Amino acid sequence: MNRTIPLILAVALFMEQMDSTVIATSLPAIAADIGTSPITLKLALTSYFVALAIFIPISGWMADRFGAKRVFRIAIGVFVVGSIFCAFANSLEAFVGSRFLQGMGGAMMTPVGRLVLVRATRRDQLVSAMAWLTVPALIGPLIGPPVGGFITTYFTWHWIFLINVPIGVLGIIVAGRVLPEMPGGIAAPIDWRGFTLAALAAAGIVFGLSVVSLPALPPVVGVATLVIGTVASVLYVRHSRATLSPILDLRLFDNPVPRIAILSGSIFRIGVGATPFLLPLMFQLAFGLDAFQSGLLTFASAIGAISLKFFATRALRAFGFRTVLLIAVIGGASLIAVNGFFTPATPYAVIIGTLIVAGFLRSLFFTSNNALVFAEIDDSQASQATAIAAVSQQISIALGVAVAGMLLEAHHLWTGEPIGLDAFSFAFFAVGGLAALAILPILGLSHTAGRTVSGHGLTRHKDDQASLPGA
Repeated sequence: MNRTIPLILAVALFMEQMDSTVIATSLPAIAADIGTSPITLKLALTSYFVALAIFIPISGWMADRFGAKRVFRIAIGVFVVGSIFCAFANSLEAFVGSRFLQGMGGAMMTPVGRLVLVRATRRDQLVSAMAWLTVPALIGPLIGPPVGGFITTYFTWHWIFLINVPIGVLGIIVAGRVLPEMPGGIAAPIDWRGFTLAALAAAGIVFGLSVVSLPALPPVVGVATLVIGTVASVLYVRHSRATLSPILDLRLFDNPVPRIAILSGSIFRIGVGATPFLLPLMFQLAFGLDAFQSGLLTFASAIGAISLKFFATRALRAFGFRTVLLIAVIGGASLIAVNGFFTPATPYAVIIGTLIVAGFLRSLFFTSNNALVFAEIDDSQASQATAIAAVSQQISIALGVAVAGMLLEAHHLWTGEPIGLDAFSFAFFAVGGLAALAILPILGLSHTAGRTVSGHGLTRHKDDQASLPGA
């Protein structure tokens, strides 16, 4: 397998992961500087995910129409410009708008990069390719929290966004020289009605859940946008089934394997999306650590995630997708809940050890789950699978942030106590239980699902065939 392509594409994932972990660590400092609260500032995190959910559906069409390589490089440029605007934002509104612009770039970077990889890789090499794609990207969470915490503590938070500028420029240059040419001009006319309905559905649901409990906005705003998003979702499902070439073809879900992969991944990601938001806030607001100290703790999960990349292929070959996913969900959800038992007296070695194992199991799940989405579909469906999987991923992560904030606010309203250690414990227990629900769809997965990708049982199957009479 040519490892150069996934490594180059990983530049996009690196920037996204680095950016998200840096912001999570620096939320209290940013909020204090622009005159808002850390909980209200989650709106900036949500606006990024809303932008992803709106524009990811047209990423496949853009790649087919204008060429994947060109779209990928332009997307990096848009992300870099958004990063610069974030660095100079001096109000909540400006910061939220700049994050939305970043999301527009991110909406094209990762899905188009993954599409290039899927189309250039044989199915039996897909797990390995996915691992190589995400190894460099996981360096972002590894160095993001300590670097972001160090810059925020000893310099100023503005510089955490300027880190993306040299990385992005380098990515644009190298991608132009290394990525294969994929000419455009082959796309069907865009489904504008479907795009509008999908955008309203994703934005309405994610934004509504995020702002319904925000002190900065009346609850009626969140309720109204939730209603709009729900109605648009129903209308889009009907539109998709009646349209020949919908922007997101839900007929992909007629195949049980990608349906189970996307559904289970979405549920599990809600818990995973909540954790990077809750952990830094708990370490800083409840434990009294500064941003740098918080970052030194939270980076531990990336160590486990990176170590997994050298284990996933062998695990899937030995046990198959169903068993591996069940183990990863049970262990990963349990360790999300374990965060709720941490106190300022908990030894740092215990916290770091827990986060390392949690990162390992989380990465085991996502590497396996991402490969399973493409395990039993044709290349002609790869563009749709990429777009639908990416949309569901970003919506579920955004829902994780929204749910985490709602749980903290709910605990405050129920008890009348300020947001402290008890509120974070309650939130971790709840999102851990929510993530565990990913077990339910996986139980419906066949033991032989994705065999050509995982290699599980193939040698034995061939041996059985060879031993048949007349073989």
